[in-house]
Amino acid sequence: MRNYGMSKFERKFGKYAIPNLSLILIMCYVAGYVLQLVNPAFMQYLTLDPYAILHGQVWRLFTWIISPPSSLDIFTLVMLYFYYSLGTTLERTWGTYHYNVYIFGGMLITIVAAFLTMGVCYLLFGDVLAQGGAAYFFRQGAQFFSTYYVNMSIFLAFAVTYPEMRVYLMFIIPVKIKWMGIVYGVILVINMIEYFWYGLAMHPAYWFAMVASGASLLNFLIFWLRTKRLSHLAPKQIKRRAEFKHQVKTGVKQSGHKCSICGRTEHDAPDLEFRYCSKCAGSHEYCQDHLFTHEHKV
Repeated sequence: MRNYGMSKFERKFGKYAIPNLSLILIMCYVAGYVLQLVNPAFMQYLTLDPYAILHGQVWRLFTWIISPPSSLDIFTLVMLYFYYSLGTTLERTWGTYHYNVYIFGGMLITIVAAFLTMGVCYLLFGDVLAQGGAAYFFRQGAQFFSTYYVNMSIFLAFAVTYPEMRVYLMFIIPVKIKWMGIVYGVILVINMIEYFWYGLAMHPAYWFAMVASGASLLNFLIFWLRTKRLSHLAPKQIKRRAEFKHQVKTGVKQSGHKCSICGRTEHDAPDLEFRYCSKCAGSHEYCQDHLFTHEHKV
């Protein structure tokens, strides 16, 4: 069985991972809100506008991150604190490296998607854009790109990592976060369909909104497809490893490994080897006799 604990890429570049990334994102929002108050018109020079980037304004590849997701009010402050808490918890659970990969991966997908959308628009409306309206067209579309959807992907990832955790809607109604994640996912798909039809019926710039929301969903789907390979990042697995290390240090002789098929432990047969199956849903451990012969749990 391959060890997914640490990849070669992580061993080489993991030391460059940025700690407290959630706090840095919040500070970017603060900078964006300050700019909105001081000079709102200046924000249009910071958005993720692929047309402007190709015409020399390369700073937009980075400055779109400070574009705040909404106007500043009490509700926004509460939501920012909420996403900061989710992100910080994920960073502690996954580790700084994996959290960095998830956040920056989502941003990279968004940037690539913006340029692909521009290419599609040129294919469909090349004649119109060539007549001088390209700059305005893509400036309108760029306003839909912000880290709002990055926050949403954090929420979806948290819902998968801690599905049974309860949150309180309006500080009163307890709801398991997995149900909130499902509802949000459905709403996200509905919004993408709406933006597509708005693009057909009203203005094609709405397609950039569809792409912005779709990029966050794609980032989450990539993460979700890899969760079986990253099962060691699950909170239960982290807790189990910590308990096992504690038992080893204190000399407590308890079963640290147990086969899901035959029930044998390392104390029943000290020479047995145990492995987790990367193809089974959840955390299932098997002895060497059943590792390759069991039916995968889905």
